[in-house]
Amino acid sequence: QVQLVESGGGLVQAGGSLSLSCAASGRIFINYAMAWFRQAPGKEREFVAAISWSGGSTRYTDSVKGRFTISRDNAKNTVYLQMNSLKPEDTAIYYCAASLTQPVSGSPYFSSGIYNYWGQGTQVTVSS
Repeated sequence: QVQLVESGGGLVQAGGSLSLSCAASGRIFINYAMAWFRQAPGKEREFVAAISWSGGSTRYTDSVKGRFTISRDNAKNTVYLQMNSLKPEDTAIYYCAASLTQPVSGSPYFSSGIYNYWGQGTQVTVSS
């Protein structure tokens, strides 16, 4: 079992920045690929970013490339999402998730179905 707890959400103006954290406990964190998903009101949960167990492979959805950065610190069992140049359309609940499937070419890293563990989510609101 892996327990995930997100933090760092809040209200920010468009163009601003936020940094999300996801602290993991339980099974060996280093074995897991980690990802961030988000869900806006009335919309389906969507993939945002993923990072491999070593941090050597990262993937992003097109809408956040160049603005968001995913990283991890295995010594602290924590994954981060640095969000810059935020837009109102980034408003959503952000969830972190863990999977044994690594985000490499050919793997379904963008699919929520491969993630075994989820956090409770943290709200990010970007005002215009």
